[in-house]
Amino acid sequence: MGLLTGHLPDFPWDTLADVTARARAHPGGIVDLSVGTPVDPTPQVVRDALVAAADSPGYPQTAGTPELRHAVVRWFARRRHVPDLDPAGVLPTLGSKELVALLPSLLGLGAGDVVLHPEVAYPTYDVGARLAGAEPEPCADPAARLAADEDGAVRLVWLNSPGNPDGSVLSVDELGAVVEAARAARARHGCPVVVASDECYAELAWDEPWVSQGVPSLLDPRVTGGDGAGLLVAYSLSKQSNLAGYRAAFVAGDPALVGRLLEVRKHAGFMVPAPVQAAMVAALADDEHVAAQRARYARRRRMLAAAFEEAGYAVDGSRAGLYLWVRPEGGQDSRATVEDLAGLGILVAPGAFYGSAGTGHVRVALTASDERVAEACTRLTGA
Repeated sequence: MGLLTGHLPDFPWDTLADVTARARAHPGGIVDLSVGTPVDPTPQVVRDALVAAADSPGYPQTAGTPELRHAVVRWFARRRHVPDLDPAGVLPTLGSKELVALLPSLLGLGAGDVVLHPEVAYPTYDVGARLAGAEPEPCADPAARLAADEDGAVRLVWLNSPGNPDGSVLSVDELGAVVEAARAARARHGCPVVVASDECYAELAWDEPWVSQGVPSLLDPRVTGGDGAGLLVAYSLSKQSNLAGYRAAFVAGDPALVGRLLEVRKHAGFMVPAPVQAAMVAALADDEHVAAQRARYARRRRMLAAAFEEAGYAVDGSRAGLYLWVRPEGGQDSRATVEDLAGLGILVAPGAFYGSAGTGHVRVALTASDERVAEACTRLTGA
């Protein structure tokens, strides 16, 4: 059976065609809160950098320019409490989804290898394992699962903090427990266990202590004890800087692991365009536009959360990130909730997209204009 016919699930959003048509038929038009795609302008400082680098006739560097790698290092020190990142442990990627989908393959995983990912999770963790021929496994407690791994099957652990879709945040202690368990499993079985953390929503914290202290990174010395071996962090500028259309992201961490990824990517020709690399340098150096965008999302989040609660829904978790994790107070299947909201012209994503543990919820994105968010609130509350 071929890869395209047998190993991959249907693309989830393709299954929303009928309900999307229903939402579009609303007299006031659709309010699309189903996908986390930015709608606000790309910051001028980033656009200026892109234009200034537009005369770019040669091939870009797969490893990233020295300017970009050092910009990432400075950003980690300034924004993520990671002071000593090695520039050799930084690699630009074509968006973070590409890295998530290909990491198991790039690491050489295959049949018999297990890839752990959160119980409620972005579908690409599962897809990436399948693409490599490995086995994806939803897991609520990866530290415990690693401790119970008798045959050394677990080779990659995906963490996602802040989590998509539920906005969960892992503390320093929780991250540290996974790191310690991975080290113990590596010593016990004599084979590497990579821990990779998808942290692309880290600049969007809504609850304390994360607002004042920042969302902890897997690479934080409080987590690693100063030893980053076997650890990787994926980060995207799509959310913080409205750069989804640029496909501007990077992976950072263990220089030895990053070096292995680089070698494969050189052969495959995975190169982030040079003007985009220049734009990333500008984006990573400018905190002002990030704060402004965060304020926009905070405003929309307050409006939507209040409207859903007034309409009889509960907002669970959602401590950080770009989404509200919502369920009807009385409870029902997520597809039924999607249908109910489509009747109001509001399109959301069913929690079933994110695993069986999400079937009672829907995911509501904050990525609509202020005008459309206000319209959604009016429809929800009848005001």
